[in-house]
Amino acid sequence: MGSEGSPAAVTTVYVTGFKKFHGVSENPTETIVNNLMEYLKKGLPKGLVIGSCNILETAGQGAVVPLYQSLQSSITSKESESPTSNRIIWLHFGVNSGATRFAIERQAVNEATFRCPDEMGWKPQKVQIVPSDGPITRIRQTTLPVEEFTKALASKGYNVMTSDDAGRFVCNYVYYHSLRFTEQNGMKSLFVHVPLFSTIDEETQMQFAASLLEVLASTC
Repeated sequence: MGSEGSPAAVTTVYVTGFKKFHGVSENPTETIVNNLMEYLKKGLPKGLVIGSCNILETAGQGAVVPLYQSLQSSITSKESESPTSNRIIWLHFGVNSGATRFAIERQAVNEATFRCPDEMGWKPQKVQIVPSDGPITRIRQTTLPVEEFTKALASKGYNVMTSDDAGRFVCNYVYYHSLRFTEQNGMKSLFVHVPLFSTIDEETQMQFAASLLEVLASTC
């Protein structure tokens, strides 16, 4: 007797990236996420499924509306599976044009203070992302083991760090909404900042994304 009849544990990962924005005419995360399924054709990590790969507008509301639509659809998918055998992780990629290494983001802050207008022309200053959550100092943290992820990826040779500051632009805006939604619905969320391709080349960044999925599968 035992676990012979039990379904194998599956982790479903929904991936997002962003389009271009002010100062970044080609967003590397758009390329990474658009090419990810093709790149992974040689084999997904065992126990991992890609739920979807979506590109979001680099705009507060422009990104959050389709994000919530996708988040809601993942609930429908989850309800059709055995709740004990299917874990859902939302994995968001964003670019930090000044970065020289990858950054695994631990948290997001309930503050939108955009250094430049987003792609819909919005430039909030010290605005609460979710007013019902309280002040702009409110923090939401991922429940995923970011330190463990960082160490595992560093051991594979990647220049990667753990970060406690996702900025106050659209990346933080999306991450905060994602962390709030996933916490309320029994899922998990993670945001990763990548440099420009001129700093770390495209092939290395694709390898990093694939390695990160391996780490997610083995750790979660």
